[in-house]
Amino acid sequence: MSTDRRRIVLFDLFGVIARHQRPGAPARMAARCDTSLDAFTTAYWTHRPPYDAGRHTASVFWTDVLRALSRPADADTIEELRLTDIDSWSRVDDRMVTYVRELRDRARVALLSNIPADHADAFLAAQRWLHDLDHLAFSGKIGAAKPDLAAFQHCVVALRAAPADFLFVDDREENVRAARAAGMNGHVFNGRDDLAAAVDAWL
Repeated sequence: MSTDRRRIVLFDLFGVIARHQRPGAPARMAARCDTSLDAFTTAYWTHRPPYDAGRHTASVFWTDVLRALSRPADADTIEELRLTDIDSWSRVDDRMVTYVRELRDRARVALLSNIPADHADAFLAAQRWLHDLDHLAFSGKIGAAKPDLAAFQHCVVALRAAPADFLFVDDREENVRAARAAGMNGHVFNGRDDLAAAVDAWL
């Protein structure tokens, strides 16, 4: 095992370092919209991609969701839903945070996450350790979301590296396949211990 500062471990955020959406949050948002959970979930994820990719603001996203549910899109409702949504994605896995921070002694560490710009701002304010990483690529700020090739190319350019210098870690296999298509190495996240072994072997 060697230390090579040219090598970059590029992490996904949700499902790897941060936890997936807080249980019960979609049901609370559905209740606020006076609709069923199934209907809310369909509208939420149907309209999410352009919000994640920075093409729509939070206001446009929630207006689209509410209109899809035939609900009025007033400013107070939109803001309540926006803040509930941000909070629902705010939890981290402390064990993984420790691992990621310690990994910087052996390689460069960066982040590539599908996350709207306002969510990213809230996450950065709450998780100050993120500022210690070598690069942060949030889809809502770079204008491209995984598995779009442009998201991976952004990281290559920003870190002035070759694609082969990266090990990309994500819990979604389609994103790992896209990273490999971009010339990166890839690992599907199945837990910290499995990841640590893969990183040790790669480094």
